[in-house]
Amino acid sequence: MVKDNKNRDLIKEYVIHLKLERGLSENSIEAYLNDLKKFISFLSCDEYNVETFENVDFMQFFATLHDIGICPRSQARILSGIKSFYKFLLIDGYIKSDPLANIESPKLGKHLPEVLTLEEIDLLTESFDLSQPEGHRNKTIVEVMYGCGLRVSELVNLKISNIYPEEGYIIVEGKGKKQRIIPISGSTIREIKLYLETRKYLDIKKGCEDILFLNRRGGQLSRVMVFYVIKKQCEACNIKKNISPHSLRHTFATHLLEGGANLRAIQQMLGHESIATTEIYVHLDREFLRKEILVYHPRNNGNQEK
Repeated sequence: MVKDNKNRDLIKEYVIHLKLERGLSENSIEAYLNDLKKFISFLSCDEYNVETFENVDFMQFFATLHDIGICPRSQARILSGIKSFYKFLLIDGYIKSDPLANIESPKLGKHLPEVLTLEEIDLLTESFDLSQPEGHRNKTIVEVMYGCGLRVSELVNLKISNIYPEEGYIIVEGKGKKQRIIPISGSTIREIKLYLETRKYLDIKKGCEDILFLNRRGGQLSRVMVFYVIKKQCEACNIKKNISPHSLRHTFATHLLEGGANLRAIQQMLGHESIATTEIYVHLDREFLRKEILVYHPRNNGNQEK
């Protein structure tokens, strides 16, 4: 039986569902709500209830997204957000059936993330001015992101108490507050120790004592600041690629795979729920192998015997 909810705030209940039942982070919840707001805006209604959401021309909605130039990848993300909302309505008994159950996502082309070469990584890490107050911090940020494959949100929330230099690993809290253990190299540990020597001179704000990366005022570093640091340093190194903090995570995974690492191991280190998410790096690896064949295979060797 469909619930009578005309006087209930569906959006507030949906947020509670995302927090408590699905354990999503604030950033993920905000993304879901932004997509839902686009949908409600299309409905052109200030007041809504179950009847509003039951009688929708979904094909017209997605045709509108296409007409205003929303790319297929963004369309797929918006559809995913709206589907999540309708699943909530179905699970909680507000509707009898899911009207989006048979609507497929737009077809997406293969997207290969842009990555840095080993030479570019070396150039980037060696380019920081260590005589400046933030030099050691910024170099350590790059070393940790590339060395451990962290998301930028995981980086800014990384705790000193979750770093185990003697054992050679860190504990990271990822999506849904799920923790995972990531091995950390000796070189990255050395950079962290050097940064900690400069960090102790900061006037650290209350509540940030255990946060590794701090701004010059002693507060927690923002995600925006990490984006700025990496973009600025890539420009200083004359690296023409479109590089972001997430590019370092992609580079970490790609270099591991090229070095022969197991895909399942990479999945665990990245914190991917599904192996399918990690399999995007297989496409990069195939390109790597293709280049290796062109260089080393006897059929492509100019010096082969006739």
